[in-house]
Amino acid sequence: METFGEDPYLTGQLAVGFVKGMQGDDPRYLKTVATPKHYAVHSGPEPDRHTFDAVVDERDLRETYLAAFRATIVDANAQSVMCAYNRFRGAPCCGSNELLQQILRDEWGFDGYVVSDCWAIMDIYRNHKIVETAAEAAAMGVAAGTDLNCGVTYDSLLVAVEQGLINEEQIDVSLRRLFRARFKLGMFDPRERVPYARIPYSVNDSEEHRALALEATRKSIVLLKNEGDLLPLRRDLGTIAVVGPNADDVDVLLGNYNGIPSEPITPLDGIRREVSPATTVLYARGSDVAENTPSFEVVPPFALFTERQGEHVSGLKAEYFNNHDFEGEPFVTRIDRAVDFNWWDEPPIEGMRPDSFSVRWTGTLAPPASGRYALGVRVFGGFRLFLDDALLVEFSDRHVVLPRWAYVELEAGQAYDIRVEYWDRRADAIVQLVWARPNPHLRQEALGAAEQADAVIMVMGLSPRLEGEEMPVDVPGFAGGDRVEIGLPAPQEELIQAIVATGKPLVLVLLNGSAVALNRAAEHVPAIVEAWYPGQAAGTAIADVLFGDYNPGGRLPVTFYKSPDQLPPFSDYDMKGRTYRYFEGEPLFPFGYGLSYTTFGYSNLELPSEVRAEEDIVVSVAVENTGPVAGEEVVQLYVTDIEASVPVPIRSLQGFQRVFLGPGEQRTVSFTLTPRQISLIDAEWQRVVEPGLFEVSVGGKQPGFSGIADAATTGVVTGRFEVVGERMRLDG
Repeated sequence: METFGEDPYLTGQLAVGFVKGMQGDDPRYLKTVATPKHYAVHSGPEPDRHTFDAVVDERDLRETYLAAFRATIVDANAQSVMCAYNRFRGAPCCGSNELLQQILRDEWGFDGYVVSDCWAIMDIYRNHKIVETAAEAAAMGVAAGTDLNCGVTYDSLLVAVEQGLINEEQIDVSLRRLFRARFKLGMFDPRERVPYARIPYSVNDSEEHRALALEATRKSIVLLKNEGDLLPLRRDLGTIAVVGPNADDVDVLLGNYNGIPSEPITPLDGIRREVSPATTVLYARGSDVAENTPSFEVVPPFALFTERQGEHVSGLKAEYFNNHDFEGEPFVTRIDRAVDFNWWDEPPIEGMRPDSFSVRWTGTLAPPASGRYALGVRVFGGFRLFLDDALLVEFSDRHVVLPRWAYVELEAGQAYDIRVEYWDRRADAIVQLVWARPNPHLRQEALGAAEQADAVIMVMGLSPRLEGEEMPVDVPGFAGGDRVEIGLPAPQEELIQAIVATGKPLVLVLLNGSAVALNRAAEHVPAIVEAWYPGQAAGTAIADVLFGDYNPGGRLPVTFYKSPDQLPPFSDYDMKGRTYRYFEGEPLFPFGYGLSYTTFGYSNLELPSEVRAEEDIVVSVAVENTGPVAGEEVVQLYVTDIEASVPVPIRSLQGFQRVFLGPGEQRTVSFTLTPRQISLIDAEWQRVVEPGLFEVSVGGKQPGFSGIADAATTGVVTGRFEVVGERMRLDG
């Protein structure tokens, strides 16, 4: 979920826009410093990233792994780069002269600073074992060009200087780069001189930005299947059943490394708001998202109480300390009805520190029903959770805000002593006491709702509690944040098949951060919508698509394979057999795929028959909305080098434009291909434009697919041109 997609050109173009937007357009000051990551050749396996040595040839390095990074530096002038945990060709990425000096600075002209991924410098001596000590690792990092360490290893630089491993002049190079960035951010100038310092905090959650969040979510949704034009649904259906573990879960809206929206709208919320007042909306979770992956809620006040002056008071006793280790007398003692706080960067109580504080909650937990509970804390910071004075869970956050929990058998009518100790050392303090209650009848409830409904909307998929960085999950099909199987987890597959068997009109909405193999669903479910982790406006955008207020125009930025058996081993970084550019099998849904509620036709493809290697190539095509409703089309241009002297991609995306067309409206769309876009890495590892024949395909999809993999609501036209004259060499 931390990538823009599998294609280097698409990723590069999106990254360029992202970097420019983050850094701003002021000639003197930066809005922020954008930091593309993880540089470079960093993909997995996730559990091995602190020891893995990624080895690729020069062709894959230049044509796939470096292409988007180069765009962020050369085209967008990103002012920082984050080096990766793994090794590259034997050298730690954060200690690689080839990556950080030869390519990044010498070839691309990068003049910003390099920051390590967190604890990556420590990996150099602890895990990669390239050197033996922290001082040696720190010296290696700075000497290679890693200017800033996320971690603690650069604390050893003084020792490194004393041991003669590095000198002060080398350290000064990094210091100059870091202070230059701070000067560009305006940190040392009066606020009135820095335009970005005058942006009020309130702008973040403004109506304008909420509208933009909704627009972004709408545009990202991909319609994968719409058999019999089941979608859009009527708003005035008598009863709609909304089923699935992702239907009413805020976590799956946000992915990870996210802000916390003030008013997130889940799919269930959005559907309820969208339908007619006469429509009944039934909701049933139906299953957990996966085995050992409960659906959590904040422990409600009715289950918590405290003894105070001989009476039971709803809530827990809270002791707030103005330090992070519960020392001395509490700053404030009070009753909190629930443990459900997001203090952002503000102190929990006026007069306290905004950072480095701690809170202890104590009292009694009274479960409403007997059974197996998942009890834990969702936290940004650190915590310990005790039940009857026994430590149940302990955790200190490093990456994302997710629940950490344990299963525990609880009996109704019995009181349990509970204690939560929370500490915060940095900004964005978040803490919630959460549980998942026992419910042995999830599937029966879902089937009961479906039987009553005129249509069923299933909201399924994955969860950031399953996929992400170094995830400690014990779930079949997942390993340390990686997915070793690519279908939906078994509880969801079984639930989908059970709902299909009811015979009710069924729409499947997916929320996930990576591709899923939907083989049975693709065969048996009439309508499928891919919504990813869609952000704060998720429910509104999804409902707009389901009920026809918005015509979906999104396209897949990754291939949806049928099985991991179609792919090479995860630890093999060779691109052969991977992504649409090199995969010769039959995907479930190809890169660039997406349907619409209307249809689009293509005609009048124009391009030169001959060009010289140094010339740009202008390609144009007429696009027409041939259907009954307005909609957006993503026009995609693919290039194939037919007569290349070395192995090249089957085809490569080299242009895309999103256009809005009313019914019957036609527009001419033009692209300009530069020599670099038709170049290759030859047998001598040089980038060249070779004479020969090229094929260009322009349409709303890739050419050449049939059956379910063919996006039938759009088209493709194809032409050829020839490069004549002498071959031309380009830079790397």
